[in-house]
Amino acid sequence: MEEIKLTQYSKGGGCGCKIAPSLLQEIVATQQLSSFKNLLVGNDSNDDAAVYQLNEETAIVSTTDFFLPIVDDAYDFGRIAAANSVSDVYAMGGTPLMAIAILGFPIDKLPTSVAQQMLEGARAVCKEANIPLAGGHTIDSNDPIFGLAVTGSVAVKHLKQNNKAKEGDVLLLTKPIGSGVLSTALKRGVLGEEHYTALIEQLTSLNKVGEALGRLAGVHAMTDVTGFGLIGHAIEMAEGSVVSIELIYNNIKKLSGLEEYMKQRTIPDATYRNWNSYSSKVQFEKGVNVLEAFTTLPDPQTNGGLLIAVDAVALEEVRAVLKNAGLENYIEPIGKCIAKKEKTISVQ
Repeated sequence: MEEIKLTQYSKGGGCGCKIAPSLLQEIVATQQLSSFKNLLVGNDSNDDAAVYQLNEETAIVSTTDFFLPIVDDAYDFGRIAAANSVSDVYAMGGTPLMAIAILGFPIDKLPTSVAQQMLEGARAVCKEANIPLAGGHTIDSNDPIFGLAVTGSVAVKHLKQNNKAKEGDVLLLTKPIGSGVLSTALKRGVLGEEHYTALIEQLTSLNKVGEALGRLAGVHAMTDVTGFGLIGHAIEMAEGSVVSIELIYNNIKKLSGLEEYMKQRTIPDATYRNWNSYSSKVQFEKGVNVLEAFTTLPDPQTNGGLLIAVDAVALEEVRAVLKNAGLENYIEPIGKCIAKKEKTISVQ
């Protein structure tokens, strides 16, 4: 049987499929104001999930995420799509409860066994997150599309949003960046086996630590870094919080092999779309390798790390939580929040 390469069926894989930020703002723009008093988080703050308060103590977290294949293996694609979807609940400080699948599948192009393997991969990740994959919906589509709608819960007092950072907060990031470049190298057939293994591990790792971070009062804001790149999600955090952000470029960890593939120009199209949307809000300080930073900071991440704004006095407490979760390599700040300036992001 001929080997099936799922990435042949996607013009942009994973979160690189996202519509450009500038266009997205046009699409979601509305003149209608929300009148739902229990809706704690809606689409007005560009946050990771919607949150609806049930009673004084508890709220429901609701999110959905789906995309085209980022890898060729159907089982791994299912795992990646599921981990990416569940991440949005963790990014709100919540606990996932259940998921339902969203599947678009070209039944005239691919055998149904491929779709079955995608679902099996998703079930494996849902099991790891201790939630059921409880149902879903399928359509016959031109391209394979997969993801989950996830429901979670959060104590109202533990809810984390992306727009609550404060001046003086330090920033941490729980995963390296560069998955967009490496996944593009995979699609072009130039990704080395050792880098493939590292890429899959990153793309399928759950951001479970977000649940524990949600219980810490010293964590002021949190979001996961996905299709708009580190620069885009940092800008959303800064603008929503009415601060500016200084990023320390050399402190930002990058996936192994990233530099090698950048030299081969395996750059996702979404990198350019992201940069075109955000470049006017960014300045580079003297000494920064601007060409390299341009490639990495807007690189679209799939199931990227959690970007955390932490009160400086709570840094050691947060570090202890990260170490307990096996994330001791991500306890050094990558930047800080400062008083609002003309430019939203300064890269140093």
